[in-house]
Amino acid sequence: MSQIAVVPGSFDPVTLGHLDVIGRAAGLFDEVHVLVVHNPDKKPAMFEAVDRVRLIEESLVEVGTPGTVRVGEWTSGLLVDYCRQVGAKVLVKGVRSGEDVAYETPMAIMNRHLADVETVFLLPDASRSHVSSSLIRQVSSLGGDVTPYVPKAVATALAAR
Repeated sequence: MSQIAVVPGSFDPVTLGHLDVIGRAAGLFDEVHVLVVHNPDKKPAMFEAVDRVRLIEESLVEVGTPGTVRVGEWTSGLLVDYCRQVGAKVLVKGVRSGEDVAYETPMAIMNRHLADVETVFLLPDASRSHVSSSLIRQVSSLGGDVTPYVPKAVATALAAR
């Protein structure tokens, strides 16, 4: 029986930190589903969900992520419903700080309660632990160079905006 994990996020845009966590998950599980999810607390989105899926797919090829990685989106319903649908028993969340852990812990407990889905927290490479999508959006919108923190496909898409 293969182990399937889901790596959910808004990925608006995907960063090298996200790709690092996805790559680590791909090394731990037989199949990884990277899932662009709608977060109503994060408005407005810089990129539409379909564009984020495309950017993630292009970025995974660019960095050469190993293993079986599928990319999709989930726009309605509980995340654990998607997990049930694909047979995933694990959610993988990248955490950069204690603040991230505090934010993610109640959701992890609820997901375990609702559907017996465990959450695994992975730390990104230390060189990327300060990078977030919101910081990338802000720096980029003010004309700053974000190329050290995002894949080429994202840098190109940001420059075109």
